[in-house]
Amino acid sequence: MKTFGHWLSSPWRRSALAALAGALPVPAYPAPGLWWWAYVALIPWLLLVRSAPTGKRALYDGWAGGFGFMLSMHVWLLPSLHVFTLVLAALLGALWAPWGRLVRHFLGGTPSRGRAGAALLVVPSGWLAVELVRSWQGLGGPWGVLGASQWQVEPALRLASVGGVWLLSFLVVAVNVAVALLLAVPAHRTAAVAGLVATAAATSAAWMWSPRPETDGQARIAVVQAGVVDGPDRRFDREEELTRRLIGRDVDLIVWGESSVGHDLDDRPDLARRLTELSRATGAGILVNVDARRSDRPGIYKSSILVGPQGPTGDRYDKMRLVPFGEYIPARSLLGWATSVGKAAGEDRRRGTEQVVMNAGPGLRIGPMVCFETAFPDMSRHLVEDGTDVLVAESSTSTFQNSWAPAQHASLGALRAAETGRPFVHATLTGVSAVYGASGERIGPWLGTDASTTAVYEVPLTSGVTPYVRFGDWPLHAALLVLAGLGLAEGIRAVRPRRNAPAPLGPPARTVRESPARRGH
Repeated sequence: MKTFGHWLSSPWRRSALAALAGALPVPAYPAPGLWWWAYVALIPWLLLVRSAPTGKRALYDGWAGGFGFMLSMHVWLLPSLHVFTLVLAALLGALWAPWGRLVRHFLGGTPSRGRAGAALLVVPSGWLAVELVRSWQGLGGPWGVLGASQWQVEPALRLASVGGVWLLSFLVVAVNVAVALLLAVPAHRTAAVAGLVATAAATSAAWMWSPRPETDGQARIAVVQAGVVDGPDRRFDREEELTRRLIGRDVDLIVWGESSVGHDLDDRPDLARRLTELSRATGAGILVNVDARRSDRPGIYKSSILVGPQGPTGDRYDKMRLVPFGEYIPARSLLGWATSVGKAAGEDRRRGTEQVVMNAGPGLRIGPMVCFETAFPDMSRHLVEDGTDVLVAESSTSTFQNSWAPAQHASLGALRAAETGRPFVHATLTGVSAVYGASGERIGPWLGTDASTTAVYEVPLTSGVTPYVRFGDWPLHAALLVLAGLGLAEGIRAVRPRRNAPAPLGPPARTVRESPARRGH
């Protein structure tokens, strides 16, 4: 009978198993009660990589697992990008190849006590380095980082206020490594248990001592969700109708979703006039999102514009970080063929140059972001540094209504709120819309993808600064220092044997080649 090890000797079978193992963490994201799954989902991948017969095979196992992770995380892109989704998953999955080599180095075979203990620090640091690289906007941004799976867990949200989503990713990987050690290397149970205890202690310390946001007033913020309506004019009519339902409800701000206005307001003064009348009737500023070609400069922009009782206030934020392939094609001359196989952008949107804080009324300063930008922790952190009272995201996931993408997108608001200590309003064109308090707790109901309605939320305003806002992405910096220290130590170890090699006891032996003439005698 063939053993499992013999079955794994086939490179293709091993790669397929690694891809499947890499996909295992993904169910922890959209499912409401599966947050705990992330703490054990990496174990099969870790155990497979540590068993790699060679370092080169560990590279392939890391790559295949990364491919499975990226493909399952973005499977909802298949209807839009088709085969190009597989290409992207393969390219991004390669980022995990060095991580696979790192796992084998520290966990492979029977590691020493020192290597086993170091694995609890080095392997999570390597994972953070991968998340840092793939978080570059040109590679798709930090969508689906491992720590984002913990958006429903109150202790995890408290940790996010200390070190952002990056600290959560580090601790989730560390727990997986500790459990893998318990299973595969029983001799090092002490180190594994110590890692688990340290994780629990860090969580408890954050729970007890991390500063909590201080409540400082309240704002009534309304979300207008139009639902699936074809055509920009019909959509505007529907949003206008829904907004009129807010007359007399004493709201402080009304938020429409992304691409809620399909014409430049300078080109369509009639639309600007209708928005002004709505603001006057409701007594609140209206934050809309214009997705149109601008009249004052070339190109199409996605712009958040605040309209008050006297008309557009002049506050305008142009989206800075665009969705690759959805809103622009990287290296279009090379990858422009993607438009022929899917729903890639036919024309690149233009980028804004700076973030904007808008004054929406007395004591209400809002920091707008557009769609994909909510995945970037640094954007919300900088807005809070600039004095934002409420983070506001205008979004639309109408292309992916029947997938889990809208729910995961809405969940990011909980993390951004907890990281910054500011409430977060996620208003979408077609759902899911959601509002979170300054600790990441959900306020009021979610508006699902089939809803065409309005909702008013009582949003507590807060003051104070979280450690994450104050100190920034320190877990990433710490991880890079750990890896730099590892590289330095490995370099010294490689050089030291040459310097300390014992000198030969005598002169090297010399071989004298006999001449052909002499061999003839």
